[in-house]
Amino acid sequence: MKKMLLALTLSVFACTTMADACPSVLKFVKRKLNSQETVNLCEAYKGKAVLVVNTASYCGFTPQFEGLEAMYEKYKNDNFTILGFPSHDFNQEADEEGKTAELCELTYGVKFPMFEPTVVTGDDQDPLYRMLTNATGKAPSWNFNKYLIDAEGNIVKHYGSRVKPNDKSLRQDIEAAM
Repeated sequence: MKKMLLALTLSVFACTTMADACPSVLKFVKRKLNSQETVNLCEAYKGKAVLVVNTASYCGFTPQFEGLEAMYEKYKNDNFTILGFPSHDFNQEADEEGKTAELCELTYGVKFPMFEPTVVTGDDQDPLYRMLTNATGKAPSWNFNKYLIDAEGNIVKHYGSRVKPNDKSLRQDIEAAM
């Protein structure tokens, strides 16, 4: 009887530990845009569907901030978030984080989490973006590429810059990922 109780206790502990495990795609700590505050992505977003987007302030796709914010507002209470990562990889981001933050907040009313400028391509590619690229086979080819991660931490799909936030298939994929 004691052996059965011990085995049951150990299996419950193992299941709890496995359930509490952080998906590898969220095992990063990132600094918030124009701030010294950091965010442990696992602690903040584990169990949520996540759309990761490389952004730029001076790009033809920059107006997508408006649609992304509308998407965030629509789904933020339904187990979903957007994580924005400004990138100067395509020479269309401000040199100063303050200017990027100002554009996001004042021009587009962005409230979804925005993080420090990030290298999203090439040899110096950020480890998060390297993981997203390896999983999908697609590195960002321009600004406003999107990667969907489901609530279990699986990297689901890559969407190119031309896929707008109001795209029907993107919205359906997000709803399925939650």
